[in-house]
Amino acid sequence: MPLFTSSRQLQKKEKATPEGGRTTEGSPETAPAAADAADEAGTDTTTGEGRPRGERADGTGTPADGGPGSTDDAPAARGWRAKYPAAALYVKHGTTVLAAALVLAALLLPNEINRLTLGAFLRIPGEAIFGVAFLLILPPKAKRAAATVMGAVLGLLTVLKFIDMGFYQFLDRPFDLVLDWVLFDDAEAFLEDSVGKAGAVVAVIGVVVLVVLLLVLTALAVRRLSRIVLMHSQVAMRTTLTLGTVWFTLAALAVPGDGVPVAAKITAGLVNNRVEQVGDGLKDERVFAKEAAHDKFEGTPPDRLLTGLRGKDVIFAFVESYGRDAIENPEMSSGVNRALADGKERLEGAGFSSRSGWLTSPVTGSGSWMAHATFMSGLWIDNQQRYRTLTSSDRFTLTRAFRRTGDWRTAGMMPGVTKAWPEGKFYGLDHVYDSREMGYKGPKFSWSPVPDQYTMSAYERLESGKKDRKPLMTEIILATSHNPWAPLPKMIGWDEVGDGSVYHRIKKEGKDPKDVWRDERKVRQEYARSVQYSMHTLTSYLEKYGDDDTVLVVLGDHQPVPTVVGNHASRDVPISIVARDEKVMDRISDWDWADGLKPGKESPVWRMDKFRDRFMTAYGPDGGSRKADDSGKPEQPDDSGKAKQPEDSGKAEQPEDSGKSDDSGKKE
Repeated sequence: MPLFTSSRQLQKKEKATPEGGRTTEGSPETAPAAADAADEAGTDTTTGEGRPRGERADGTGTPADGGPGSTDDAPAARGWRAKYPAAALYVKHGTTVLAAALVLAALLLPNEINRLTLGAFLRIPGEAIFGVAFLLILPPKAKRAAATVMGAVLGLLTVLKFIDMGFYQFLDRPFDLVLDWVLFDDAEAFLEDSVGKAGAVVAVIGVVVLVVLLLVLTALAVRRLSRIVLMHSQVAMRTTLTLGTVWFTLAALAVPGDGVPVAAKITAGLVNNRVEQVGDGLKDERVFAKEAAHDKFEGTPPDRLLTGLRGKDVIFAFVESYGRDAIENPEMSSGVNRALADGKERLEGAGFSSRSGWLTSPVTGSGSWMAHATFMSGLWIDNQQRYRTLTSSDRFTLTRAFRRTGDWRTAGMMPGVTKAWPEGKFYGLDHVYDSREMGYKGPKFSWSPVPDQYTMSAYERLESGKKDRKPLMTEIILATSHNPWAPLPKMIGWDEVGDGSVYHRIKKEGKDPKDVWRDERKVRQEYARSVQYSMHTLTSYLEKYGDDDTVLVVLGDHQPVPTVVGNHASRDVPISIVARDEKVMDRISDWDWADGLKPGKESPVWRMDKFRDRFMTAYGPDGGSRKADDSGKPEQPDDSGKAKQPEDSGKAEQPEDSGKSDDSGKKE
């Protein structure tokens, strides 16, 4: 018994002696396992002063013998940790490394895909330094809660960065926290049209699961790292002070890394940008109301509206995603320009003249409905809040002007509309033909429900070809050039179109979008082919069905997605007016537009919201005697609070560190 007692006392003594390095169990490895168990159990291993229990104030870390700071206080390692202490140690350290990597990656992650480079992650995140300093000065009871909140917020900001990536890919701008939520409904509808309802549901569930998982992982990662920081508070303080000094020095000197400053503040910049964005979004409602209050044509008597077009059948045709790059980008322009030149020649052979210029769209990549609204209303509609406000008002649109005269029947051919479309009433259209009313019996071509040639054939059958009718004003949306641009229909004889059943065979002969989208070069080729098809459809229609009273206004709604044109491309779109009556063309002779269907590089560039007033002036009683501003540059908004538009882009400048600029404050 004395021997047993002596042995037990010796064992405790060895455990408490730093030179011996032994633990209660007699193994130098089980203490880390026990500490890890305490970590996993959530046991607070720090004192109220922010240092490990048993660590002396001088930071030597030697526990008092048998005191409260000894390893006797930690819960005994249980389960697999006790059985495999070495493995438990590796798991602990590995988990810590993964947590640190996740936090650093989240802090340094850019919000644009084209900025995802190795150099973007070889930087010092200032947010991490300030975060550690903040935890160290907090009261002991608040530290764990603060770490959890910080982790969850970091997770939310990381989700926002991923959303931004998607917006930059399709809209060439970041997500707007105030105005863009409704676009998720449109994205879900697009997904459902592309992969079916079941596929869309699975995709949405998958995204929700990934978002929740990311939030949980970032919260746990920050909590784990915070426990380590607080267990070694003295070392953490010295390290934070050193890194903070280094960071401020690098930031002051703007020391560059791989094209970006080494001292990073991406996440802080993102937060600052969104705070400003929310304020701008809330203010924009008042700004828009002020802009919409003025309309010089609202009170115009019917007999003074559009007098230069009386008796004409006027078609406003929007070609989806038809942008400036289709004409000027060398990877796509050769085929498109040949189609435009051929179209001009064929139209001239049929007695038609054409002139072309440029308009700057309020959107890019997507948001066609906002471009349509801008063109028709004469107001700059670049977000969903403005669109909803506009379409719930009685704004005097270009289409309403035709209707007010009483001399035109107004119609809309909307093949992309697959359900009720209440906006038709706002636009002042007597009747809207959506994809369900055109009698189409053929297949969808990816997103596009109806091929363009069938849309024009239906227009001729349902409206234009009728006898003893009034003149027509028709808004036609051609959807074939909507992404993903595969498979594509092809031109056939107009007498072959029928009810569209012929397109089943044509679709089978087309390309698989999955094959096309593996190669960006192929995507650009198919996009260009879709534009050629849409323009060929219109010129062929005019050749066959056009007459002396036909007037066509054809334009693009916006540039295609950045996959095709890259980020920060121009927002310009071509616009052409085609007519056989030279009196119609003479009305726009002072616009200085280029002859034919292709605008020149030096042709005037007007903001899309300015076209309505120019058009109504040119075809009003004064007959275009009022000179337009032909500077060739988009007009700039006033200082009413709306963001200034850069030259020829239609885009608002981005604040520093929003993902559009580097950390130095200089634009890339």
